[in-house]
This record gives sequence, C-alpha cells and structure tokens, in this order.
Amino acid sequence: MQYQRWLAPVLFWLLIPQVHAQFGGNVGVKTGSVHIHVVYADDRKAGSNLLVRLMEGPSSTIVQTTYTNDAGKADFRNIPVGNYHVVVSGDGIETTESALFEVDSRQVTQAQYVTVRQAEANGPRPVTPQSGTVSASDLNVPSKARKQLDKANEAMVRQDWRKAAELLGKAIAIYPQYVAAYNNLGVAYGRMDDAAHEQEALQKAISLDEHFAPACENLAKLYLRQKDFSQAESLLGKAVSMDPNNGQDLTLLAYAQYMQRRYDAAIATTQKVQALTNQHLASAHYIAAKAYEHQNRSQEAFAEFQMFLKDEPTGPRADHVRSDMAKMQSSAQ
Repeated sequence: MQYQRWLAPVLFWLLIPQVHAQFGGNVGVKTGSVHIHVVYADDRKAGSNLLVRLMEGPSSTIVQTTYTNDAGKADFRNIPVGNYHVVVSGDGIETTESALFEVDSRQVTQAQYVTVRQAEANGPRPVTPQSGTVSASDLNVPSKARKQLDKANEAMVRQDWRKAAELLGKAIAIYPQYVAAYNNLGVAYGRMDDAAHEQEALQKAISLDEHFAPACENLAKLYLRQKDFSQAESLLGKAVSMDPNNGQDLTLLAYAQYMQRRYDAAIATTQKVQALTNQHLASAHYIAAKAYEHQNRSQEAFAEFQMFLKDEPTGPRADHVRSDMAKMQSSAQ
C-alpha cells in the first residue's frame, strides 16, 4: 500500500535554557518592548513553554530568547529600535517565522501576533528539562552527566548533531543507565540519517526503562519510516497507554493500523483523537476518511474530509483533500 506522502517528518525543536544577549550600554540608544502572542489559526492560545527567538532584521542572528507563558505570550523588553522577526518552536507545533516588524522609538510597547500550526508528523523528539518526562532510572543522574546532556541539547538546537552525539556519549560514559541520553542520542543519529545507530540507541533506552514513552514513540517513528507497521503499532500502543491524551501518538497509531488494513481499529483510534478537546489534529480526520473509503462508507468518509478542511482550510494538504472529495462526488454521480 502506498505510503501517505503528506505525513511529513516532525519539525521538532529543542527547548533550551533561557539565554539573553547582552547589549552595550550606549548612551542615547532608544529601546522598546515587544509582546509576542502565539496563537493557532482559530485564535486559540498556543500555550506555555514554546521557545521564542527574537532575530535581528531578516537575518538568523539571535538577539534574545524566551518562552511563552500559559497564555501563549512572550515578552522582550529594552530592545534597541530597529527591524526584527521572531521564530517560534517547541513540542507539538511546526516551527514558524513571523513577518518582519519594527521596534519604533515612538511606541514604548507593541504587540505582535504569530499564528502557528500543530505538528502532525513522525520525526523523533529529544527529551529536555522542559519536557516534563523523566525516567525513574534518571533520578540519580550525576551532575556531570546532566551537564553533558544540557550541552548536547544546546548543540542540537544549533543542529550540530555530531557534537551532540559526542556530548551524549560522554554523558553515557559517566552514567551508563542514562535513559534520556540514549533517547537523545537516537534523535541525533536520526538527524544524521544513521538509522542503524538510531535504532540501537533507542532500543537501549527502552531496555533500561520500557515505560519511557519518548523512546517508545521515537523508535515507533523509525519503524514507520521503515514501513514496519506492526512493530510501530506495538510501541505506539505502549506510549499511548502511558499518555492516553497524546493526540500525536494516537494519530500515528491510527496510521499504523490503517497501513495494516485494520480499518475498524484505525477509525476507533481517530475517534479518540477527535475526543480530545484541546487538540485539533487534521490528519486524524484524513486517516478516518480513507479508512471509511476502504469500507465503502462514502458518507462517513466525506464527513471526515469536511472536518479536515474545517481544521486545515488552506495549503497543499487541503488541496489534496478537495481533490479526493471531488473524485468521490464524481464517482457518486
């Protein structure tokens, strides 16, 4: 069965310790403040712990970094006048760049809104201090090993995967039972397209703690890329049992079931996604629609396509769904 190409890899980004660039104390330099509001397309607040990087002009030079609060808001204060843009990233969203805006000396403070989309795909994600997920075996990690992990996370933010792998190797040498380090090592190898070592590191993480959901999820994503849907389903089932409200894992589980032609199971899993009031994952509607199609339940399939377009009305995926709907209508006629 053909792999659904629109399920693109997850654009995961790390949350790094807060860093502020220092400005020189030049006399006469005017400053202003910017309040960044991160929202979804339906104006819902995107929530907390999203990394917001203030960039100089249209360049990639980082001026300041901070995180959103529970209201999806991030503040930058005492910014020298000039042109800037922001990059917003974090768990569960697609990395998004804002348009260029000006910090004007005539405005003491101003607000900028950045609209983001939820991430819906299958790339690996690392564990960071902000992730809130800790293996029981990691509770006694020596401080030296933890420092190596923190440095590795910073290297991963810079996309210096080889340096990250080197630092993670040092962390593991200090503490061989370091589950989070093995998980992140698997992520680094995955970004270097080294699937063999990626799999080895993630399997080691799971062997140390079979209840560590991030490693189960990441290894499942590797199996999905390798089209080993049975293995992926087993691991995603474990991840979901530990976090039943994880809409992304449920969607991937439904996809694995669909690719094994287990259409009833896939539909049931997508219904669990749709029951989550705080998550709107359009891909779940698409999987349900295709499963209904295979069962010759055209009415239910069409309804799921319509719900997909309600969640995601524009873009290439929406165009693809409209094409599917047009084909269904043509066949019915």
